[in-house]
Amino acid sequence: MKKITLLLFCLVFVHQLFSQQGAIKITNETTKKEVFIKENKIIKIKTTEGQKISGRYTIADENAIMINNVRIPLANIDQINRQPFLISFITTGVFVYIGSITVAASVIVGLFADSSALLYAIPGVAIVYAGIKPPNLSKSYTVTRNWSFELLNTYQKAQKNP
Repeated sequence: MKKITLLLFCLVFVHQLFSQQGAIKITNETTKKEVFIKENKIIKIKTTEGQKISGRYTIADENAIMINNVRIPLANIDQINRQPFLISFITTGVFVYIGSITVAASVIVGLFADSSALLYAIPGVAIVYAGIKPPNLSKSYTVTRNWSFELLNTYQKAQKNP
């Protein structure tokens, strides 16, 4: 029994030792608030040139990240938004479904009953478009609002002082 316990302890220790994850540390210079975004999370960034890139990120080196095989230096990032997968999946699916139902129902009712029901296809198309290009409701961190970005090799959340 002691050998099994020792083996499990060693396995857990080795797992913790090699499973360190990188992260982006986002700090507000005025309030000293810190936010961490772990590696392989879905983010949406806007560069200083105005280019928008979205996807899972990885740390390329000490001063850059990679999104969709595009290397982006931290100095070129103007804005970062976290994009939770579940929320984007639900909003996309629900908006497209409801919009499609609205368009189909308005066309059927407009053709067979009342032609003024075809006007309901307009908001239905707008809902489908909102599902294809879903809104990002999470907070954005911009350089102009005193947020600074830093890469961490290991994810270590700062301990709060009592």
